[in-house]
Amino acid sequence: MRLLIVIVNYRTPGLVIDCLASLAADIGTVPGTRVIITDSASGDDSLPRLRGALAEHGWGSWAALMPLETNRGFAAGNDAAIRCALARSEKPQYLLLLNPDTVVYPGALQALVQFMDGHQQAGIAGPRIEFADGTPQTSAFRFPTILSELEGTVRLGLCTRVLRRWVVAPPPRTQPHAADWVSACAVIVRREVFEQIGVLDEDYFMYYEEVDFCLRAAAAGWERWYVPSARVVHLVGQASGVTDRTRRKPRYWFDSRNRFYLKNYGRLYALAANLAFAVGLVAWSVRRRLQRVPDCDPPHMLWDFVRQGLARLPRLKPAAGNQSVSL
Repeated sequence: MRLLIVIVNYRTPGLVIDCLASLAADIGTVPGTRVIITDSASGDDSLPRLRGALAEHGWGSWAALMPLETNRGFAAGNDAAIRCALARSEKPQYLLLLNPDTVVYPGALQALVQFMDGHQQAGIAGPRIEFADGTPQTSAFRFPTILSELEGTVRLGLCTRVLRRWVVAPPPRTQPHAADWVSACAVIVRREVFEQIGVLDEDYFMYYEEVDFCLRAAAAGWERWYVPSARVVHLVGQASGVTDRTRRKPRYWFDSRNRFYLKNYGRLYALAANLAFAVGLVAWSVRRRLQRVPDCDPPHMLWDFVRQGLARLPRLKPAAGNQSVSL
């Protein structure tokens, strides 16, 4: 098996079918490509609809369903398929994790595989991610830090200029380049990376699991790259709804953020990052009221951060065996 594509479904069968339709024309460009759709106990009509689509379109020759008994989040949904693939006698050379709310452009699979073939130290790579109108999304990032938390929430031009080295989401570039981490909405991973550092951390229900995974890969010496010649449309938030700014952030977003800092940098660093985030939010809240600027944050963001982020941090503990990462 050359390439295994993993798609996690949770009550999004229509999105998965559209994603599979975009893959259908591209599957043949990388011989030995297979697709596994894990269903995280959706409890709706996902399984019959997906089975029907595989049969109707003849996709069953390269795609299969893997129903799961429970919904344990994005990382666990991917890991179920990854573990099965790594246990096979015929292991895939690469694994591509793909969100259900994506549409893959023709040639994207081949471009990613060819890039990995030509860059043996690249353990992880992400394509150019686009909105439906072709506008690029930021999908190659720097690792978050205390200073980046302040810059990201204070939203002041002077602060961004002073702290530009720590901006987590720099503007998209047109050439391939190394990155700290890339978005897991579409990311290709060399099999040896999983064999060396393990699968995704399932204590992240959703969000920050790819940041954590890329940090572990970096510590093990693997490069992470952005490959704009491969193009994928991401219909932002349609699978999870978390990026919908009319809805409050769910508790698992705050828990995932806390876990990333607590696990990788320790409790004091996590507290400092939270305080920087809160200071920036307060400064932004005051400034936007004085300048009568519309609020671009989800509803009750500051209060939810204090309640779900700062207040819950003392109750969270690093998983046994986790060590701080130093790069």
